[in-house]
Amino acid sequence: MKLRNITIGNTRIGNNQKPYLVAEISANHAGSLKRAIETIYQAKKSGADAVKLQTYTPDTMTIKSNKRDFKIKSGLWKGNTLYDLYKIAHTPYSWHKELFEYSKKIGITCFSTPFDFSAVDLLEDLKTPAYKIASFEITDLELIKYVAKKNKPVIISTGMANLSEINDAINVCKKNGNKKIIILHCVSSYPAVINQSNVYTIVDLYKKFGLNIGLSDHTLSNSVACTSIAFGA
Repeated sequence: MKLRNITIGNTRIGNNQKPYLVAEISANHAGSLKRAIETIYQAKKSGADAVKLQTYTPDTMTIKSNKRDFKIKSGLWKGNTLYDLYKIAHTPYSWHKELFEYSKKIGITCFSTPFDFSAVDLLEDLKTPAYKIASFEITDLELIKYVAKKNKPVIISTGMANLSEINDAINVCKKNGNKKIIILHCVSSYPAVINQSNVYTIVDLYKKFGLNIGLSDHTLSNSVACTSIAFGA
């Protein structure tokens, strides 16, 4: 099956191309713009093709509430509300322009995961070269439709999704004129355990959907990522 070659930045993804490596910035800046910039620099130095942000605010993700349903009950963040956690973890909208410009300056592609329409609008203003749809948003078909209409490559994580939900997300993109779709096999555990990585799913997704398939990896080593390349990631 011949795959569509998709270009992100200046890099082609598809047949006979090298693996495309994306370094996730996410909340790893821990609230420091300086650390975010340093992380992008280290990603470039380490050989990544791109870095990826997450674009949201606490108010676009949840409501400010101390009620039981909005409190974390166990683990590292026990006792915090969801609002508190997103406030700590988010990448402020005011940082985005500087992070995109710095990435361009040092020669690494920067794009992001939007979680609502306002995030998409911001990323369009910054001329993002691609969009990532998070596993948790794969059933947000209105968001996927809004993204697809921008006619940029759409990378979709599939953690926890069933085949019907994956198919729906793909069809929304195609019905809105966007066939530049990449699907990522993903195990939504943090961290993911190597023996639960089910890497052969990459082959299965390729057979079912005929698209470029990648890996969104949450394990603590590079073993699964390296193995995934042999399966076609």
